[in-house]
Amino acid sequence: QVQLVESGGGVVQSGGSLTLSCQVSGFQVDYVAVAWFRQAPGKEREAVFCIRGTGPWVPYLDGVEDRFTVSRDNAKKIITLQMDNLKPDDTAMYYCATDRRLGCSGDGRQYKFWGHGTQVTVSS
Repeated sequence: QVQLVESGGGVVQSGGSLTLSCQVSGFQVDYVAVAWFRQAPGKEREAVFCIRGTGPWVPYLDGVEDRFTVSRDNAKKIITLQMDNLKPDDTAMYYCATDRRLGCSGDGRQYKFWGHGTQVTVSS
């Protein structure tokens, strides 16, 4: 059974940092793309970052690579989103998703498997 479980969210002040983790189970994550999305109240879901099955990552928000980094530990089946210099606009529910394919997409409809999300709140 494929499962994705996010953790690491919380409340931080503007300029702070959080490390989100996506624990995958039910399949091997080697050579599989995993994406991070977020959705703020009243806004549409948007892609944040994706890490390809072969390693290179794909940023989907302007300037996100200046503050966020994504990495993977295939042995532990964990995909990590390191978020630094957080801003109030980063406040959202963050989700990881995969379709067990090699490539990335910024379209959430391309992903079949989703976690339940972890809340990130950034206060000003």
